[in-house]
Amino acid sequence: MSEILTPELQALKTSLASQGVKYALASFVDIHGMCKAKSVPLSHFDQMMAGSELFTGAALDGVPQDVSDEEVATYPDPNSATILPWNSEIAWFASDLYLEGKPFEACSRGILKRVLAEAASMGFTFNLGIETEFFLLKEDENGKPVPVSDRDTLAKPCYDLPGLLDNFAWVTEIVEAMNQMGWDVYSFDHEDGNGQFETDFAYCDALKMADRFTFFRLMVKEIARKHGFFATFMPKPFANRTGSGAHFNMSLADIQTGENLFYDPSDRRGCKLSTLGYQFIAGVLRHASAICAVIAPTVNSYKRLIARGSMSGFTWAPVYVCYGNNNRTNMLRIPLAGGRVECRAADISTNPYLGAAMILAAGLEGIRENLDPGEPHTENMYKKSLEELSDMGIQFLPRNLSEAITAFASDRLSEKVMGSLMYNSYINFKSQEWEEYHTHVSDWEIQRYLKFF
Repeated sequence: MSEILTPELQALKTSLASQGVKYALASFVDIHGMCKAKSVPLSHFDQMMAGSELFTGAALDGVPQDVSDEEVATYPDPNSATILPWNSEIAWFASDLYLEGKPFEACSRGILKRVLAEAASMGFTFNLGIETEFFLLKEDENGKPVPVSDRDTLAKPCYDLPGLLDNFAWVTEIVEAMNQMGWDVYSFDHEDGNGQFETDFAYCDALKMADRFTFFRLMVKEIARKHGFFATFMPKPFANRTGSGAHFNMSLADIQTGENLFYDPSDRRGCKLSTLGYQFIAGVLRHASAICAVIAPTVNSYKRLIARGSMSGFTWAPVYVCYGNNNRTNMLRIPLAGGRVECRAADISTNPYLGAAMILAAGLEGIRENLDPGEPHTENMYKKSLEELSDMGIQFLPRNLSEAITAFASDRLSEKVMGSLMYNSYINFKSQEWEEYHTHVSDWEIQRYLKFF
């Protein structure tokens, strides 16, 4: 039975059809932030928008349902409609999950929307920009992952122009697709790992940015595959190279005027950040270890969060729970122009909905409680001794997934943000991930111990 569309939805359907779209994807994410979907012929668009597509949550990672539970339904967001740049016959929709006619408590997108509603009740819009780092690789004759370009071999390849030019055709295809969708890419470059690239594009409201980040990972993998390569969003694919971050650049704006409420050129601390911005920072620092479990969500993530280990020197990844000015050795950095806060602990494997929800909730707590983070650190924090760090009261970020999940489980903010279903599911799933890794016998152990004893 056909549903009756509103004039706006009918206009959207007509527009998609006029552009040659034949199918629509009702898409949502699992616990990892990876796309899951059903494909619907455009002739059934009406039903899809009314929640016709059902999914068995128990078949997916971290969707807390039993096999006997009623299926969850997708309700696509019409504002997220995106025609696939590599296949114009298909349109993608970010969707919210519903259960028995109500928002599903453990829907990642719904979790972020709940915290955004809390911010709105305080008069704020949460603006977010995410820097996207990733590796574009191919397999050599032995099946080993290597850079696409044979010239991409420098010990310090960051900003290497030949390395960028050798990959220009496929990297610019990604960039042009982003701009075709109105994302406004303002720079892209070769990063500090061989085969590693970064794209920087305009910030927007956090829900739209999380949708775009989710789609970006899907798109980059598909475009790379078309060229016979592959893209990886593994945080640390090579032990001797920098990992791939997803730095969150954040600010709060007045919900009525759009004014940036984090900007204050007269800031006595010299960072051009408002009191509200400092309160936000203090809240994030209070809950940093729990947040880390979500923005650095894998075993591999913690091989990125080290001070050294890159052939080119420092890893550029944070190690301590601290903030500073335009100093990249802090977890939270206030860029030179002020007016925003950058979280450098987030990596490219994060579920952006859950990561943004945790950080925003922590920042709002800091604002409600008028917290102050103290003075910014302007020095190289990598060079501080353990004694100096102790004297300053600075703690380490979690050093592995187990520590992060323990912190997440013991922090009252986690369940408040996630809801009990996702909170328990996240702890159980990630604890199992750690246990499987911890009991795995690695090649390193075989090489070191097999004939040693």
